[in-house]
Amino acid sequence: MKKVSLGSRTFDAVNIFVMLLIMIVILYPILNIIATSVSSARYISSGSVSVWPKGFNVEAYTTVFKDPFIFKGYLNSIIYAVGSTGLMLLFTSLMAYPLTVQTFVGKKFLTIFLMITMFFGGGLIPTYLLMRSMHMLDTLWVMILPGAIGAYNVFLFRTFFHNIPAELKESALIDGANDLVVLFKIVLPLSKALLATFALFGLVGSWNSWFEALVYLQDQDKYPLQMVLRNYLFTLDTNAIAGRVGAGNVAINQPGDSLDPQAVRMSVIIITMFPIMCIYPFFQKHFTKGVLVGSIKG
Repeated sequence: MKKVSLGSRTFDAVNIFVMLLIMIVILYPILNIIATSVSSARYISSGSVSVWPKGFNVEAYTTVFKDPFIFKGYLNSIIYAVGSTGLMLLFTSLMAYPLTVQTFVGKKFLTIFLMITMFFGGGLIPTYLLMRSMHMLDTLWVMILPGAIGAYNVFLFRTFFHNIPAELKESALIDGANDLVVLFKIVLPLSKALLATFALFGLVGSWNSWFEALVYLQDQDKYPLQMVLRNYLFTLDTNAIAGRVGAGNVAINQPGDSLDPQAVRMSVIIITMFPIMCIYPFFQKHFTKGVLVGSIKG
């Protein structure tokens, strides 16, 4: 058996210690949010809740789920996340594949055009005017279409497609397949790690997005879940608990009752985080391959 040196053991010990510290720093806020969401009001107001709930109470969750905007926000966020991510994967693949074809005439022009968009952007006001001129304001499409193509994603897809053996594409073309068949039958099935990684990034990015909804949407029925969460966090007054919170449909009890506004905030945060926390473990195996995308020059 190979003897492990003292320096190696010291490095491993320091590495484990640092990773444990990072894990504690990450987990403590999450555990505190969960504990606060299911604790009684008197313990929350006294600041005695840390990582373990005190006076177990789920009234905050039952109160929040009475708000119909929570369910509408869930449905809207799912539509926006799945729609924008699906279109992003489709359109990015369709644009990246021609850039790997040696005989494609417009490859150099498109590459330069995409590269320019990485350094220069129109900004918020021109983008808003563009959305208005296309009659997309306050529609579902304004949350789905704008992120369908990104230059950075196109270049990473192109690099990954370059690493697929050219002999597979050539043999398919010789057998009579066209470029669409090669893309969908050969290239994309061999790019599952790439697609899974960017699907996760797209889903998480869309799920956590709220600024676009704040700018482009006026109808509360079209708000994503993050906008509902924002309304809870910013409109719930801790000094005047009585009234209506969230999107304006849930009543909060008077001070001294079993429900604390802080518990309501934390319960909405947990409800918002829960889907992403569930899907992360299933995509984690693709991270190792995904982070290497673009590391080899194509």
